[in-house]
Amino acid sequence: MSKVLLFGEPMALFTSQIEGDLEDVNIFEKSVAGAELNVCTGLVRLGNEVSYITKLGSDPLGLYIKKFIDKENIGTEFISFDNVNKTGLMFKSKVSEGDPVTAYYRKGSAFSHITPEDIDNINFEGVDLLHVTGIPPALSISCREATYRLIERAKEKGIYITFDPNLRPALWENEETMIRVLNDLARNCDLILPGVAEGLILTGSDDVEKIADFYQNIGVNEVIIKNGSKGAYVRSGNDSFEQPGFKVEKVVDTVGAGDGFAVGVLSGKLECLSIKECVIRGNAIGAIQVTHLSDNEGLPTQEELKEFIEKRI
Repeated sequence: MSKVLLFGEPMALFTSQIEGDLEDVNIFEKSVAGAELNVCTGLVRLGNEVSYITKLGSDPLGLYIKKFIDKENIGTEFISFDNVNKTGLMFKSKVSEGDPVTAYYRKGSAFSHITPEDIDNINFEGVDLLHVTGIPPALSISCREATYRLIERAKEKGIYITFDPNLRPALWENEETMIRVLNDLARNCDLILPGVAEGLILTGSDDVEKIADFYQNIGVNEVIIKNGSKGAYVRSGNDSFEQPGFKVEKVVDTVGAGDGFAVGVLSGKLECLSIKECVIRGNAIGAIQVTHLSDNEGLPTQEELKEFIEKRI
């Protein structure tokens, strides 16, 4: 059994090959996207054993994604196929600066039909860490219930649980529900990884100390708050510090930087590194990610990560 378990929806990604509004572009390149799949990919490239819980459509895009998962050596024992509902997809614009425009087509997707009963079939034997994001509970009521069941079962087994809010407001029925559900899920996790802007929405403050206070007060022991190029603020128990980020020559695409940060932190946890070393890794992989167009193409190996850090510290 793999040591790390992730739960989420992978999508086929079509990225514009020229700048311009998506409705005006005719040339796209196909690849694979999905926050949780990005984290899976990054952890495997750093030498970890990872299994992925998901559901794909029995369609060409689902088969395409499955081939990518196989190629990246991600565990597939908890992947199922839906013969009725289709695989989700997204489009992303090309920009020379700033954030690209993204368009999602995932409502009613195969993954959105996953249920708590699917989670009951998961074998948690040997799992050391479960990583969950706030995306699955936004996709459907059954996905939301499945997320609760997954965290509940992992907690019963004493598994370390990490949570990235990964806000997708457009997917929720309203902001009030999003805030309530995500904070309710967070209270049962050991580590949370919000961004400053996410903290403002979820806690009502963009002050990193107040965000950390909020989550520790509801039961989360460790809070790592992402602050873009500035790095991250860390609260672990009673200890807190700020860890500066890494500068890069040119930002190509910011999508996937948060997933890269999660890869660094989680991989450090799995290797029993100090919280400071975990966050240095997170900052490093986040910086590497923004220099690549693909969501997961630039995720480094151990050697590449070590070389990147050593050149800058």
